[in-house]
Amino acid sequence: MVFKRLLGSLGVGGPTVDTVLDPGPVRPGGALTGQVHLKGGSAGFDIEHITLELVARVEAEHEEGESEGVVAFDRFTVGGGFRLAEGEHRDVPFSVTLPWETPITELYGQPLGIVLGVRTELSVAGARDKGDLDPLAVGPLPVQEAILEAFGQLGFGFKSADLELGRIGGTGQQLPFYQEIEITPSPRYAHQVNEIEVTFLAHPGGMEVVLEADRRGGFLSSGHDALTRFTVGHQDTRDWNAEVDGWVRQLVEHRTSYASHGMYGHDDPYAAHGHGDHHRDGHHRSGPGMGTAVAAGAAGLAVGVVGGMVASEVVDEIGDFFEGDEEDEG
Repeated sequence: MVFKRLLGSLGVGGPTVDTVLDPGPVRPGGALTGQVHLKGGSAGFDIEHITLELVARVEAEHEEGESEGVVAFDRFTVGGGFRLAEGEHRDVPFSVTLPWETPITELYGQPLGIVLGVRTELSVAGARDKGDLDPLAVGPLPVQEAILEAFGQLGFGFKSADLELGRIGGTGQQLPFYQEIEITPSPRYAHQVNEIEVTFLAHPGGMEVVLEADRRGGFLSSGHDALTRFTVGHQDTRDWNAEVDGWVRQLVEHRTSYASHGMYGHDDPYAAHGHGDHHRDGHHRSGPGMGTAVAAGAAGLAVGVVGGMVASEVVDEIGDFFEGDEEDEG
């Protein structure tokens, strides 16, 4: 879906902009490519800057409850410094690098309900206008997909995904929000936890995996959250089923922290709060069938979690949400 708008700040006769992204999902840290198509208006205009802005629908918790809003998380200048003649058509190709922490919007081709967009802004003759908005599809990094695939093969189910405004203390988080992928427990852990939330914080050298469990209360105890963190490399080849199962066991069963030296060269910030960092260096085992077709159990992560929402509905939601946002800014 492409939203075309006349440059409102210049009125009738101004240039129009139509940004078209190259097809297919991109990956965090990867190249986002496409073209900005410009069409001149009824007179010549000086195009000072063409800027792409990455935006996301983010949830925020506050005293009154929860609310949603649009957060911009990166900007790129991809052109400008030329005159667009009357009626002229000009294409401006671009290639920009997504932040490593860019959220995942789809898994195995199934949308997760995360709303990201690329907003094009023109600076023309001293006036600025958000002239075009396009939905952005982001697929997982290979190690992210391997971890989620392992959850699926272990019997966990996809529940929902959202973006939360705020930061996870003690991590290397860069963006002002983080993604939570909520999964339902496998039968093995259903009596211990209500759900597990998975957050990926990728960077060029690897990735932090933050797991949070909503523990069930017992006869003499109340339920509470448990949090722990693990580090992986982008090229790691492990027995991911065994690895992830070990992570979950530590998360839901171990009540004492595993004090360790974190990947950033300081003591684990979670240790003081009873949260451990367990990175089993030297115990990497390559799992069978890595990179092959996703097993039916793992595919259930995507199919089951979306809750019946089909791709076209998600695309419509993206358009409605951002169009409403632009009207609010009006």
